[in-house]
Amino acid sequence: MSSATGPEEPDFPAATAARLDGLGLLDTAVTTCRACPRLVAWREEAARVRRRAYRDWDYWARPVPGFGPPDAPLALVGLAPAAHGANRTGRMFTGDPAGDVLYAALHAVGLASRPTSVHRGDGLELHGVRITAPVHCAPPENRPTPAERDTCRPWLARELTLLQPALRAVVVLGGFGWQALLPVLRDAGWELPRPQPVFGHGAEVTLRHTEPGRELHLLGCYHPSRRNTFTGRLTPAMLRAVLARGAGLAGVPCRWRPGTPDT
Repeated sequence: MSSATGPEEPDFPAATAARLDGLGLLDTAVTTCRACPRLVAWREEAARVRRRAYRDWDYWARPVPGFGPPDAPLALVGLAPAAHGANRTGRMFTGDPAGDVLYAALHAVGLASRPTSVHRGDGLELHGVRITAPVHCAPPENRPTPAERDTCRPWLARELTLLQPALRAVVVLGGFGWQALLPVLRDAGWELPRPQPVFGHGAEVTLRHTEPGRELHLLGCYHPSRRNTFTGRLTPAMLRAVLARGAGLAGVPCRWRPGTPDT
């Protein structure tokens, strides 16, 4: 690889992602990326200055790849890894309160093999769903800049392309992910309505592709952040309902329906 497309160059994601032919190759390439200096500095600083509860952890401190089977009909798109969550554990939505809520809901719906996720080697499996994000490095204050989002965009674009032809539905967790995803879908040939669909919890849009006969269901869900779950803006039942709806539209077996008791 030439120095012009090395991992520390801003064009590394764009130059690399498009030529990768499998999700395994993509995930490996993602973990080597150093294209955004501010994010590299922050993720590595978090690993050096650890929280007391995690002082014995060997932090992942690299970009966090997507997680889930390569033929998943359903995708979840979040925001970015948390500094002491996925940046520590190496798996999306693992090691922080948002992940605790999400994996409990995924298990309740039947999309995860267990209700908790501890680290990337804990044996947890996802069924019919893959989790990813528009930004793969932990950002300060959980706020990537527009430039960082755009630099990271080719990874998400290629990931969604490689999930085809199985992909049938996408659940987007939060407004940031929704806004980041729309241009990716447009560039991939999905026809966005005008005005563009607005994010909201329970929002649902069916997109048609420029190739006849293809459609994709896009669903919105509040992000399972500590603020949203603590205030009750997003309850476990609300999250389960959107996940179950997404699974149904994607054709993924689902064992939960509204009114089903918690297990």
